[in-house]
Amino acid sequence: MNIPLIDLSIQHRNLRTEINSAIEGVLDRADFILGQDVARFEEEFAAYCGTKYAIGVDSGLSALELSLRALGIGPGDEVIVPAHTFTATAAAVSFAGASPVFVDVNEETLCIDVEKIEAAITTHTKAILPVHLYGLPADMDRILAIAEKYKLVVVEDSCQAHGALYKGRRTGSLGHAAGFSFYPTKNLGACGDGGMVTTNDFEVAEICRAMRNCGQRSKNIHEFPPFNHRLDNLQAAILRVKLRYLDEWIESRHHLAALYNQLLVDSNVVIPVEPADYKHVYHLYVIRSGNRDALQAYLKERGIGTAIHYPKPVHLQPFYSKQNDTRGQFPVAEKACDEILSLPMYPEMTEEQVRIVAAEIKGMLIPNP
Repeated sequence: MNIPLIDLSIQHRNLRTEINSAIEGVLDRADFILGQDVARFEEEFAAYCGTKYAIGVDSGLSALELSLRALGIGPGDEVIVPAHTFTATAAAVSFAGASPVFVDVNEETLCIDVEKIEAAITTHTKAILPVHLYGLPADMDRILAIAEKYKLVVVEDSCQAHGALYKGRRTGSLGHAAGFSFYPTKNLGACGDGGMVTTNDFEVAEICRAMRNCGQRSKNIHEFPPFNHRLDNLQAAILRVKLRYLDEWIESRHHLAALYNQLLVDSNVVIPVEPADYKHVYHLYVIRSGNRDALQAYLKERGIGTAIHYPKPVHLQPFYSKQNDTRGQFPVAEKACDEILSLPMYPEMTEEQVRIVAAEIKGMLIPNP
């Protein structure tokens, strides 16, 4: 038996002819930097998300950082972020010159706990950076209401949530701006790095578009910080091909997750939740177990790939913990990091593979402590 956590080779085999044609188009035109595929992909992705503007950049981290900068976030400011996320969320705040302020996560969704946001707000707070973790949207109505009450901006970390829905609207269209990642393993993944800013704010779009290209709105006139964060035109060409299949892939992930849920409902693990009016896109299918490490080792012995996203909460990562020891302040995030386990999940995975994984988990018969 060999069931990997993810298998990108199947997707690329299926799309090889279309991807090769797209790459050849770039090679024939030789428009490698901010060429026509970047412009068209920006238009197509904005339409998909339901936003006015999309700005292609080189990574999800860059997308978040430039969004914050374009919204005026900088030194002396504080930005509220969840304690459980990938470090890039907090890094975007740090790179913009501001300070991340951590808030614990909800026990069921593992997204930011909206009940704890207001207590973290100070006179220096300028933004909230919610994460749509694993593909599940955060509670955006509550977050936006708090932001309006305290006159804060909201930047969505949508790096794991391409196509996710919150009350009928796509993530990336709900806040003042949003950042997406096209890292190869994402639901919409490039063959390398890539990212996107989405926004309905013309000025934010213009500033991000300038900053990604050496601070230029017009050639050789550098008005803004001169970063080089452009989305590669070859990657944009590939992503345009893949975008046409994204909804189909999401439906496959949703179907496989429903099967996992059905098979694991009476097991000794906690399965992910999907609140009413939310559409989880299952970038990752994450269970929780009090015997996580033993379960992971057991599955590895049987050829089943798993991963931990993420083994340490951000406030305990060395870069942040050395500045301020906050161990124990965010107990839900810390407990989750000891229990979470990502199971195999990719659109081309078969029902039979899901059944095998679920059967192995149930067969382990190790009760939670």
